[in-house]
Amino acid sequence: MTNSNETSPEPSEEQAEIKPIETEDAEDGATQELLEPIDDEGAADPLLDLQAEADRARDQALRAEAEMQNLRKRAERDVQNAHKFGVERLIQNLLPVLDSLEKAIETSLQAETPEDDPQLEGLKLCFKLFTDVFEKEGVQMLDPLGQAFDPNVHEALSMIENPDMEPNSVMAVIQKGYRLHERLVRPAMVIVSKSPAGA
Repeated sequence: MTNSNETSPEPSEEQAEIKPIETEDAEDGATQELLEPIDDEGAADPLLDLQAEADRARDQALRAEAEMQNLRKRAERDVQNAHKFGVERLIQNLLPVLDSLEKAIETSLQAETPEDDPQLEGLKLCFKLFTDVFEKEGVQMLDPLGQAFDPNVHEALSMIENPDMEPNSVMAVIQKGYRLHERLVRPAMVIVSKSPAGA
């Protein structure tokens, strides 16, 4: 029988050395697993995700900046057009008044009213004031008598044979046209010449 007071035999030196080495290797293996990157193909690389997100943010910022520049240019163009063409409606409303003054002057001259007649002088002065204001605002009168017919700025009311004029020329102006800067406010109403039949 063994004595209960006897302690269990101490492990030999070889056994004592083996146990700690095995434990240390196990801990090193666990540490090594934590340090090694995950090789799973399904797992995404966080650095690539961040790079993609940064690229998306940069792209959105560039798009927003381009949109703001386009918006700014459009607003500037609208303001310029408002300054340039803001009086267009007023001019359209004033053109019949100018036409009436011009017709009154023509009628007075056809009736052989003396040039120094106060009424005729007053009509001429009003007409000149009107045209001066129009010129100051960038309005240009279109009086195409004798010019080639241009459908962009002229409106042909009829075509009449005229052997004395080049075909497709303006032989009479019924109503003068007007242009505000480069925009047509009203086309000139004209009669156009054509070649005589059989010519």
